[in-house]
Amino acid sequence: MATRGLGGELWGEAFEQVTGVPLREQASVTGSTERVILRETARLHDLPYSDDLFARFADALGAVHVRRAAELRERGHALPGAAAVLAALAERGVHQSVVTGNVHQAAEVKLAVFGLDTYLRLDNGAYGEDGEGRPELLHAALKRSDVAPAAAVFVGDTPADVAGGLEAGVRVVAVATGKTSASELWDVGAEVVLDDLADTGRALAALRA
Repeated sequence: MATRGLGGELWGEAFEQVTGVPLREQASVTGSTERVILRETARLHDLPYSDDLFARFADALGAVHVRRAAELRERGHALPGAAAVLAALAERGVHQSVVTGNVHQAAEVKLAVFGLDTYLRLDNGAYGEDGEGRPELLHAALKRSDVAPAAAVFVGDTPADVAGGLEAGVRVVAVATGKTSASELWDVGAEVVLDDLADTGRALAALRA
């Protein structure tokens, strides 16, 4: 999904709320979890990092997403084809959840705002609170879903997603809808790379659904 810059605004608001310091610079976010981004951003501001800081930040970030959900709906949008693919998978009885570096509440708000939460078992997913890297998050989601790695498919759009899926023993379908090009996703080992999800039939074929 795309937030047209609002995601960064919400992050900065939560950062200043818990640190008392205006956000000057945010660490790279592509493929990272909120825990890692906060730790590295705190370092850029010469601030000490702790698990308590992250817990407070996660609460603040979730709360600001709730408070500004209507604005998120107005400024952002789901990626073309995403809802159709999720709906088609749901019709086939496919167990679907989410693995994301976002904190749990913020992820739930974004999915709900764009009408994607209906198709997902969110309690079986994994979020920024569950670890620092994609393999750790994937293992957490697989355990909660009681699904073996070999039986799962992970859809992601960053090199970290691809590498994490491979390390976790999960088949990866990459989608070049983020900041990473299709060729880069092929280069890091994705088995399948789609330009987008606009063609539902092609997406389902890639997912073998």
